[in-house]
Amino acid sequence: MNWCRFTHEGKERVGVIRDGQLYDVTKQVYSESLLEVIMLEFEPDIDLDVAPRIDVKEAVLLAPFVPHRNVICVGKNYADHIKEMDTEGAGKFVLFTKSPTSIVGPFEAIERHPDLTDQLDYEGELAVIIGEPGRDIDPERALDHVFGYSIINDVTARDLQKEHVQFFRGKSLDGFCPFGPWIVTADSLDPGDLLVETRVNGEVRQSGSTNLMLRDVKTIISEASRGMTLLPGDIIATGTPAGVGHGMKPPVYLQAGDVVEVSIEGIGSLRNHVE
Repeated sequence: MNWCRFTHEGKERVGVIRDGQLYDVTKQVYSESLLEVIMLEFEPDIDLDVAPRIDVKEAVLLAPFVPHRNVICVGKNYADHIKEMDTEGAGKFVLFTKSPTSIVGPFEAIERHPDLTDQLDYEGELAVIIGEPGRDIDPERALDHVFGYSIINDVTARDLQKEHVQFFRGKSLDGFCPFGPWIVTADSLDPGDLLVETRVNGEVRQSGSTNLMLRDVKTIISEASRGMTLLPGDIIATGTPAGVGHGMKPPVYLQAGDVVEVSIEGIGSLRNHVE
């Protein structure tokens, strides 16, 4: 099942997409917030036969939700990306975060921030949405804590990233986290071998499978939860494959007017223009 958040006739709604059809299930989940549905820690029974069907062309898909806490991001999780960035620390478990205020919808603009950065870059990533809380989670039970999967573009200001000791500012400017277009529930998707691709103005820049991750989803959840409780609605971005603009020779950064599309097999696509 694919869960989404959308607006229709000026109202924010919770929806389910099945076979290309959009159903308004807001009344059945008693909430206009998909985050509240996730925080129930179980998937409510939905009867699509009685749910109003909405014309997708008349709806605007939003980011599935905005989390209460920072987005948890895994760095250096693809060997080819480590190599292209020429960074140290291969093999180390690297975590950083992005502010919730950086989140925008799957088809909204990525803000250019020309006064702050000359090195705007993209990173297409598989996103894991936690549905069941846990601490010190056993890897073999880790996927039991997953509500579903989605896509994140971990937009980055490379110059700010280098300027500050931590990545937070370079990763967290407004518009720096396109998220969506929906959440595919965990029972519908195996995250172990999914093709992740990023295109800029139609040109393929990134193309790599999640089976190339140095740490798979189970390991990421287990390690991230060591001594730190993961909560329903937490988002974990699992790292990006090679092909970012900064890794090109010479580097090629995003400019106003560029269109960035991130797609993941079995999920869908984000398509955001730089404004």
